[in-house]
Amino acid sequence: MRNSLLIILLLIALPLPTSAQQHHTTKILLELHTSATDFETELEKYFPSVTILEKFDTLFNGIAIEGRKHQLDRIGELDAVKQAYPVTTYTVTPENIQLLNQADLDLPAQPKPTDQTYTGKGIKIGVIDTGIDYTHPDLAPNFKGGYDLVDFDDDPMETTPTQGNPTLHGTHVAGIIGANGTFQGVAPDAELYSYRALGPGGTGTSVQVIAALEKAVTDGMDIINLSLGNNVNGPDYPTSLAVNEAIKHGVTVVIANGNSGPDEWTVGSPATATDAIAVGASTQMYQTPILTEPKHRKQIEFSQIANTPDWTLTRDYPIADHGLGTEPLPDLTGKIVLFQRGEISFYEKLTQAQQANAEAAVIYNDSPEPIEAGVDGEIDLPAVFISQADGEWLKSEVETNPTVWLETTYEIHENKIANFSSRGPVTANWQIKPDLVAPGVDIISTVPDGYASLQGTSMAAPYVAGVLAVLKQAHPTWTPAQLKAALLTQATRLANQAPIEQGMGEVNLTESLQTPVLIENSTINFGLIDQRINEQTHRLTVTNLTTEPIKLAFKRPQIKQGIKWTLPMTTILEPNEPTPIEVKLSIRPQQLETGIHQDYLTVTIEEENYDLPYLFINQTAEFPQIAGFELEQSTKDEQIYHLRLQIADQSDSLTVDHYDPVTFAYLGQLYYADGIEAGLLETEIDLSDSKPLNHYLINVTIESDHQHNSFQQLIQH
Repeated sequence: MRNSLLIILLLIALPLPTSAQQHHTTKILLELHTSATDFETELEKYFPSVTILEKFDTLFNGIAIEGRKHQLDRIGELDAVKQAYPVTTYTVTPENIQLLNQADLDLPAQPKPTDQTYTGKGIKIGVIDTGIDYTHPDLAPNFKGGYDLVDFDDDPMETTPTQGNPTLHGTHVAGIIGANGTFQGVAPDAELYSYRALGPGGTGTSVQVIAALEKAVTDGMDIINLSLGNNVNGPDYPTSLAVNEAIKHGVTVVIANGNSGPDEWTVGSPATATDAIAVGASTQMYQTPILTEPKHRKQIEFSQIANTPDWTLTRDYPIADHGLGTEPLPDLTGKIVLFQRGEISFYEKLTQAQQANAEAAVIYNDSPEPIEAGVDGEIDLPAVFISQADGEWLKSEVETNPTVWLETTYEIHENKIANFSSRGPVTANWQIKPDLVAPGVDIISTVPDGYASLQGTSMAAPYVAGVLAVLKQAHPTWTPAQLKAALLTQATRLANQAPIEQGMGEVNLTESLQTPVLIENSTINFGLIDQRINEQTHRLTVTNLTTEPIKLAFKRPQIKQGIKWTLPMTTILEPNEPTPIEVKLSIRPQQLETGIHQDYLTVTIEEENYDLPYLFINQTAEFPQIAGFELEQSTKDEQIYHLRLQIADQSDSLTVDHYDPVTFAYLGQLYYADGIEAGLLETEIDLSDSKPLNHYLINVTIESDHQHNSFQQLIQH
């Protein structure tokens, strides 16, 4: 059985325009049935006062125009118009933003490639994001232009406070790729182009993203970075298809896998694009300090007080209690000072401790309620915040013992996949995503007016984009498929992490630059298994880049009940000749547990092991049957709604009903279809014959194997 119950309620507000708005000009993006050039001719003839802002005909067929609202309403009703946008679907949400001073750039940050023979010189990278602060001194040398798909002009600057909710995401992404100043990006000589597809607050539309892709392709980008996404887990969503089309035009596209982990099936479009490089986030090896009172072996949990230096003490120190910090402090050289929260600010307490030459400060809470602790101002003293219970325990120890010491030890954390990093696989085609991972936790980079530490797969993707710029400079004739193969072939597999978490592993530029082989189509997908005996074949291609013949052989996997591998015999790879390799798997579903089966298949090439991830779904798994849902009002007729569903697996039937959301009275069936195939389903629902209501509850039901899934949405009409 491949079904689950998913119910989501969402209110869509449709405000009426004011009379003042009717007289202001508005910019809008239209997707067309006809060619943009023919449509432009019609506009010039019948709407001469409407301004043509931009035409698109490479990845999608559309036009951007500006005019008064009543004009745009009339244009939207034309038969040549397929749809008018925007409908907000894409966002970027930076996590754990910590603004930094220039001095803080000396702190450990993301690792940089050690090989700087190549620096990305001459490689064009398009950043589709919130814009770039091209006036930043670290970005100005490499910024070469771009386009604004929000305002439709040649100024792709980040949203400023005067324009709305300001943004910084694109500037941070660009710095990771190619900053060249106080802060150095991965490819400090790459040429940076900004395509602003996300406006105030970091929101935008599907078509803005596609239009930005088209502009980047027609402008001749070598690499495009998309640190954005939505929650639609399907391979044929429009933005995913546009990405694949861009790659066909010879552009390498890198996409953040998403920040919806750690659950499975959380990858979203456009990272679901088959040919793109989807990037998850790794933590890197790091250490965390632990405070211990050694006499009682009591460990004390703490949180760093924001905007204070990291706790890096390496020896034990006695602790001195000074209560609320309202009294003058003695000399505290060689001591840690303990404060209670309250009376005066954290900044005042820490300033006094700093002036008293304390080694560090510990502030404990004055209530059991948790808080986020931070200071506004310059503090050079390490300072942490602890719980009320731990603070009162320390205080009582100091009161009864002449000397109480605090010991600092450090716990080493191995490099692993960040908890927030979205996991695969992709629904419908069951592909492994991400393809690989890169550093994405506490990443320092440029932001408007300074620097900041952010985390997310949004930070991991541009690291890979920078790596690709270096690789492209070293191998200028390589295609997007070859560049992708080089990165995946030489990725470093992380221990104890599954294929749907890391793909081939963590990016390794040094090894990719000198890879002796290219393994294309290296992630092995055997799909959904639902027959009694199922035989699957996966084809990959291996190219020998050396000048001598080399030997390839597969290691025989461990024997497992219900699985039988058929692997090729030892193969000799001739120089510079792509060699097709077939890997076959025979599966007896009834002998295996249902769900995701994944692991690694090892191939040895000239005594080097390469781990190829493989995956198949046995009969069923806990994937979302409806992997994406959008319902938007038509611009031509307010009674018509466009329904877009991402169907994860084939189903017997699909029904769309509507109800009164107050009484739950059944109002009728709006759509029915049987024999539903997996993939993207698009249709229209008509409310013109429905009982007039301000709201409707729309219910979508998918039936399969005599069971059903339901998905509900509340709309304001």
